[in-house]
Amino acid sequence: MSTVNPGKAQDVWKDVGRNVDFIVLKLKRENQADEQAAIQEFADRSQAIIRSLRIRADQDDLKVSIGFSANAWDWLFPTAAKPAELETFTSLKGPEYTMPATEGDIFLHVRAATEAVVYETVTQFMYFLKDVTTLVDETKGFRYFEGRAIIGFIDGTEAPAIEDAADYAIVGDEDPEFINGSYAFAQKWVHEMDVWEAMKIEHQEKAVGRHKFNDLELDDEEKLPNAHNVAAKVEIDGEEQKIVRMNVPFSDAASGKTGTYFIGYARHWQVTKLMLTQMVEQSDFLLTFSRLQSGQLFFIPSRDLLAEIADGNLN
Repeated sequence: MSTVNPGKAQDVWKDVGRNVDFIVLKLKRENQADEQAAIQEFADRSQAIIRSLRIRADQDDLKVSIGFSANAWDWLFPTAAKPAELETFTSLKGPEYTMPATEGDIFLHVRAATEAVVYETVTQFMYFLKDVTTLVDETKGFRYFEGRAIIGFIDGTEAPAIEDAADYAIVGDEDPEFINGSYAFAQKWVHEMDVWEAMKIEHQEKAVGRHKFNDLELDDEEKLPNAHNVAAKVEIDGEEQKIVRMNVPFSDAASGKTGTYFIGYARHWQVTKLMLTQMVEQSDFLLTFSRLQSGQLFFIPSRDLLAEIADGNLN
């Protein structure tokens, strides 16, 4: 019987990184057999690329996750079983705001201490992917001061501690064929920073639910009803549920396009989906000065399952 082993998972439960690249690709869907063969080769060669760069740049802490959407799974592995909670994200609508769904088949999340290692990893990956895919989005993120979000608050305080994170991020024996995998939801937020920065700090704190400088949580009566840490808090049967967030800021500062790339890894997609649903239904304050530009769900196979894909055993 399969057992949970975080060492068999991809890099879904620790190390946000200092330089980050998020890439979403769409399969061309021109020749199914050729694209299946290309992805099989990529599943194999990507792991060799990662091993090589960890030797070449042994101080740079390279971490990589590779995932597939539900649509990609159906195209690449049409006769294979599918992860139990893998579905196509189709948008969420609340009374004021909408979380849109966007296209995407293959998801790459690459992070390292230096941009050079991120660049080299992605360059080598794309050698195997460029002929069968088109680019949907590439977003380069970075670590801001003190690990803060671009809006100035410490990010990730509500995420589980690193020693506990694997339990929240990695699929267990409830879905034995896909054990040690993970569900990744990727979403790109662009913030109207002029609007945010015009607010008094006291109002920002009420909107987020924490003090800006020292990160202490406000008392419940001090928070706005739609404070972020109120809307995003998920409880099932009275027990708080968590996901592993590795959000990072991104910015093209000269153009004024600045935001947050949200990436949440979860053992159960339904937990992330409930969190997102609450945020949009309760009009999370962060939505009042933000525009959401993307959103899609991907499954991150275990390294063992990637090896099965490389061997052609899934299609």
